[in-house]
Amino acid sequence: MDIRRRASVRSAVRATQPDLVVNAAAYTQVERAEDEPEPAMAVNGAGAGNVAAACAEWGCRLIHLSTDYVFDGRRSRPYREEDATAPLNVYGRSKLEGERAVRAALDRHLILRVSWVFSATGANFVRTMLGLAHLEEVRVVNDQRGTPCAAGSIAGAVWSIARKLGEAGRFGTYHFATAPPTTWHEFAKAVFACRREADPAGPTPEVVAIPTGERATRAERPLNSLLDGSKLAADYGVAAPDWRDDLVSVVCQLMRR
Repeated sequence: MDIRRRASVRSAVRATQPDLVVNAAAYTQVERAEDEPEPAMAVNGAGAGNVAAACAEWGCRLIHLSTDYVFDGRRSRPYREEDATAPLNVYGRSKLEGERAVRAALDRHLILRVSWVFSATGANFVRTMLGLAHLEEVRVVNDQRGTPCAAGSIAGAVWSIARKLGEAGRFGTYHFATAPPTTWHEFAKAVFACRREADPAGPTPEVVAIPTGERATRAERPLNSLLDGSKLAADYGVAAPDWRDDLVSVVCQLMRR
């Protein structure tokens, strides 16, 4: 379906007659969104609203994936669900519009915010770092903090929620967090450590720490992307997995290709 077109979404929902819809569709090109705000808003904002509206018409539940980028990153502690939102870039604003559209269209929803997503497929930080392994030096910011989330662990959390959603579980907004907190610099070092473990004879660049101000980007990023996952653990029993275990698995998958 094309979630930008309400008729397309309605047709798909009617054809499948779901009890539950999981919306993982998103425009995720953070830098490009600064130059393409309309496509980002069409998918992440209006598109999310189209999905929620179709679910409301059919009478089914919705799990909608959102992001830490709805926050400005100025707090010193991990963000809780009730904290005020203040996105710094177009991507974050588009995802926040999607959250608002979901809430307005459908009562029986659960918005799940995640951060720093990585996997063995698609464009993400881990694949980018491995693609730079041939270089002598890689410069990575060390003043942005967060918790990397493997797509597989997010899927596991969604499945756990789906089993309870609307029964013993609650609706609303939740945060999925992993452990331990890290920085992009430390995450990059962990990526290359996993690569070295898989291929001791392969190249390993030096990872140089730099402040955010030295990295030229169009989109401003939050310095603190930490999410507090205690509400999800209490209501749905989803504990914080160790992202380092997931990283080993993902790097091994990529190294086998």
